[in-house]
Amino acid sequence: MAAASRDLQGLLAGLDPSADVARRHIWLIDLFDWLRGDRASPQAAMGRVLLLLDAIEARPELRERVRAWWRAFTRDVDLSTLLADYGFAPRTAFLSEFNERLRRKILPGTPETTDASELFRMVLPGVFDARWIALLEASQLVRIGALLADETSDDGATVPRWRATLMDAITYCASQLVAAGFSSELRLRMRSTEESRPFHALMAELDELRERLFDDRPRDEAAVQAAFVAFRDRLDACRASAASVYEHLEDNGISVGLVFRVRQMRERVLRIRELLDGLMSPTPAVSIARLVARLVQAGSERNSIRALIASNSSMLAAKVTERSAETGEHYITRDRASYRQMVRKAAGGGALTSLTVLAKFGIYALGLSAFWSGLGSGVMYAASFVAIQLLHLTLATKQPAMTAPALAARLRGIRADSGLDEFVDEVANLVRSQVAAVLGNVLVVVPAVAALAIAWQLALQRPLLDAAHAGAVLGSLSLAGPTVLFAAFTGVLLFASSLIAGWAENAFVLHRLDSAMRYNPRIGAVLGAARARRWADFMRTHISGFAANISLGLMLGLLPAVAGFFGLGLDVRHVTLSAGQIGAAAVSLGLPALQQPLLWWAVAAIPVIGALNVSVSFYFAFRLALRAHSVSLADRARIRGALRERWRSRPTSFFLPA
Repeated sequence: MAAASRDLQGLLAGLDPSADVARRHIWLIDLFDWLRGDRASPQAAMGRVLLLLDAIEARPELRERVRAWWRAFTRDVDLSTLLADYGFAPRTAFLSEFNERLRRKILPGTPETTDASELFRMVLPGVFDARWIALLEASQLVRIGALLADETSDDGATVPRWRATLMDAITYCASQLVAAGFSSELRLRMRSTEESRPFHALMAELDELRERLFDDRPRDEAAVQAAFVAFRDRLDACRASAASVYEHLEDNGISVGLVFRVRQMRERVLRIRELLDGLMSPTPAVSIARLVARLVQAGSERNSIRALIASNSSMLAAKVTERSAETGEHYITRDRASYRQMVRKAAGGGALTSLTVLAKFGIYALGLSAFWSGLGSGVMYAASFVAIQLLHLTLATKQPAMTAPALAARLRGIRADSGLDEFVDEVANLVRSQVAAVLGNVLVVVPAVAALAIAWQLALQRPLLDAAHAGAVLGSLSLAGPTVLFAAFTGVLLFASSLIAGWAENAFVLHRLDSAMRYNPRIGAVLGAARARRWADFMRTHISGFAANISLGLMLGLLPAVAGFFGLGLDVRHVTLSAGQIGAAAVSLGLPALQQPLLWWAVAAIPVIGALNVSVSFYFAFRLALRAHSVSLADRARIRGALRERWRSRPTSFFLPA
């Protein structure tokens, strides 16, 4: 502590109220660096604050110099903009905000500034400062307030400067809130009535509070309190009105920009409440210190690229999971009848996929370049998947990424034991549905492809694949090779297709394209009113499936070619397509293939491919849905425990319907 005291004496000796802006601000940065010390503990920083206060209060001349420095500082730097705007992102676009945060991380700041926000980032840059400020006791904060007290403003009025600064900050923040509330994007989506229009009267209520607080006449405490309560209630009404936007988004599609603005409005309301606490509290120093600690935390989040990505991924999760949940409900079986129906649909999907496998070999036989072969395969996959959709059949691996959001939607009642039991039941229903779909696909696609290969051989008197190509197919699908990696990569592609599906359906609903197709005069003139209605209903029902199937098909075909261009060597392994290829290769090689280990290594890979396709896509989709529903770590632990208990007590429920 003796060394700290010597450093402090030198620091205080350099305090010069008449210095220019840059040197005054450098001194302030050095002071807070000294307060932080080696950042060993917040308690140590708090001890240095006591040492600083004792040193200043012991010397009247130094105390006057500190007050003169503070007057010069507040004259040149407008603190009200810091209190009102610090921590709020002015941009709604992800890339522009990302570039701004990256710029602040790379380019150094300068203390030669009158921008309070820029200076605040340099003086209090991290969450460690928030921790030691939060530890300051009320008596210490009162001493700091008395040290910096300045009871007269520049025009001689008997209004404390800090109170005027807080009121200005409240005014700026309230004006931003009203401007957002009056914007057409939000105003048209808010729940409003003639009796409840809170944004219209907010500034009038604030003007009334200002007049009561800063009136030159003797202060009427009852009138001040009444004005404060009226403004606070109006503020809460504005917050409730802004929150009503979510009701519109649930029914009419989610916009990341709108969610961003509503969240900003909520944070503005909370900031105004904090500023009001400092203005009206009998112990303003405590409230202001708490506000400064919150500003440090807000600034840390505002400058963090990781926080930006997390926030936007949360918005994206909300944007896609609700729409995917609606689609995913169709893929979950809950009784024997729906289970049998799922098996039949999966069998039909496997039969149709056999034609897809045959077409894949036909495209490769053309000998096209990697890109055109990949594009042809992608278009063919997409057409096949869309045909499966329109025929109301099932492709097993498409399900997990769609069903995960539907499963996560059940988490809303997870805190109650009954809700937890219902969730576990739904998990069992989902796993059972996946098993039925995968088995239905695989057990039909193999004999169907084998039958097509035999018919080809009988008709053309030559096998579908020559021995070299058949061996290459089996070798590429062998469990001993990179099949596990490729199967997991395919699971990521399945998840990505679900994101595209959720985004496409959300955009379709958000922009009311079904209504446009139904009522737009130009579309009606071309299609006719009745046909336009049918097309609108058809697209509203199938847009998610079209987006998922087309995107998945193109990714399965094109990404290996693109990866090969960059030398990555990635490939895809889809369980149904892989099983069909193994069937074609085995028939082409004939009965001797049964004696080849290569065949059985490929056969052994099928359950692994299926498990990875399903589990990887489900894992990512479920994690995204958990983020959207803000499920706590404690609730996640309860879920895992309940699932383990169900597996021990009723394992067959995960495979067969009751």
